[in-house]
Amino acid sequence: MNAIEVENLTCAYGDKTILKDVSFSVKEREILFIIGGSGCGKSTLLRCMIGLLAPKSGEIRYFEKSFLNASEEEQRHILKSFGVLYQSNALWSSMTIAENIALPLEQYTTHTKTEIAEKVALKLEQVGLPGVQELYPRELSGGMKKRAALARALALDPKIVFFDEPTSGLDPVTARGMDDLILEVSKTFGTTMVIVSHELASIFSLAHRVILLDGEVQGIIAEGSPEKLAAERNDKRVANFFTNRKSNINPASFWGQCSNFKF
Repeated sequence: MNAIEVENLTCAYGDKTILKDVSFSVKEREILFIIGGSGCGKSTLLRCMIGLLAPKSGEIRYFEKSFLNASEEEQRHILKSFGVLYQSNALWSSMTIAENIALPLEQYTTHTKTEIAEKVALKLEQVGLPGVQELYPRELSGGMKKRAALARALALDPKIVFFDEPTSGLDPVTARGMDDLILEVSKTFGTTMVIVSHELASIFSLAHRVILLDGEVQGIIAEGSPEKLAAERNDKRVANFFTNRKSNINPASFWGQCSNFKF
């Protein structure tokens, strides 16, 4: 069964079309990467999929249920089935970490304050941040903020999690730790994941499949495993994406050099 189905999706800002007639699906438990150069529409596609931008046309289905044509109540129910980790983390600076993670629980559940506090503690344990409930985002390192934001994305035990550049701004060792955590969540909970990224190490470490967007085409120009796309020589656009991003570095070898670090 497909967790997500995107069909003939056209996304635009005013009169400027960014993506045109884009179609793809994501299987349950799959880790799909959306990749491409700057300005190709990766973030725009993500915004449409999570309901932050209304597409001009097309359809999005979650577990065979229409998202775009659903009633307000139905959309609210669908929204509860996925979490989002934003590139900027989107943690409220005036709130403690516990208060940030509690937000979706307060909005979408009828849990008591005690139940919410227990859930917050559990989620922080799951991302390796026990005991930081009373700290504020400014008191955390960049990697810790990412983990706290992931804890919030997981608060409702979602079936799908969307990530927008989850390792952006992190040093290589911290980025590897984040990749390991994402993989652990995927394996432990069977979560379907859609990840927007241009980081080759993450793509090769995590992706079951990737779709490559192109700004000129305004859509998908290649789809498949990262190994398959990296070996592509017939389409220069596909080859250039990998060669222009230090694809001469073997991700497995690189991460092997980091194996002695603690995350």
